[in-house]
Amino acid sequence: MLRRVFLAAAAISVAVLSRPVLAQEGPTVFAAASMTDALKAVGELWVAKGNPAIRFNFASSSTLARQMEQGGEPEVFVSADEPWMDWVQERNLIVTATRVSPIGNALVLIAPKDSTAQVTLAKGVDLLPLLGADGRIAVGDPGHVPVGKYAQAALTSLGIWDTLSPRLARADNVRAGMLLVERGEAPLGIVYATDAAIAPGVRVVARFPEGSHPPVTYPFAIGAKKDGPQARALFAFLTGPEALEVYRRFGFNAP
Repeated sequence: MLRRVFLAAAAISVAVLSRPVLAQEGPTVFAAASMTDALKAVGELWVAKGNPAIRFNFASSSTLARQMEQGGEPEVFVSADEPWMDWVQERNLIVTATRVSPIGNALVLIAPKDSTAQVTLAKGVDLLPLLGADGRIAVGDPGHVPVGKYAQAALTSLGIWDTLSPRLARADNVRAGMLLVERGEAPLGIVYATDAAIAPGVRVVARFPEGSHPPVTYPFAIGAKKDGPQARALFAFLTGPEALEVYRRFGFNAP
């Protein structure tokens, strides 16, 4: 009887000792879709320093902000515009004192790679001939997607919003809009310069004048529900010199 008890106890001990030790859970970052490639590269540097892998959630800034309102708890939130960061700040979903906007971007008009379209974006420019009878301009939905809001401001400044607004192909985020152009489903699109730079299936037709829309800036902030040592360390890294060099390499600029 004692021998059976001893063997059972030994078996339990072996099972406990052989159970794998759970790795430290990695932090979560909610980030605008246009930051996908750059942040993944920064994430690799973070892991190379012995830190747990970052769990990224990429989507439009509006979608991410709504997710935070509904209970999403990122260590860090990166928005593609200031208004959506304002929105989460007003709801106490970020640590306001940590908010900073270290990088910016530019707005460009794109076409499929094999397109011969040429245009100069100036007041009163006519883009309808480039769209043809049924073609549309692919862009993030101006109703809530930052790139679409910048696009609306730029087209309004050029005096052509009323003409072109019925011809928009409204996408859920900037990458979705760019994909329509890459596939040849839209003859033109409006995206960030950094997105166009990494898409082999598109080419930049023209760059929107900087004064035609509000500056494209990317605010970073720590999520209020996950503030702590890990969030602080990650935030410092994502906004620090090594990360800034990666963002620069991917085409982001100083705001």
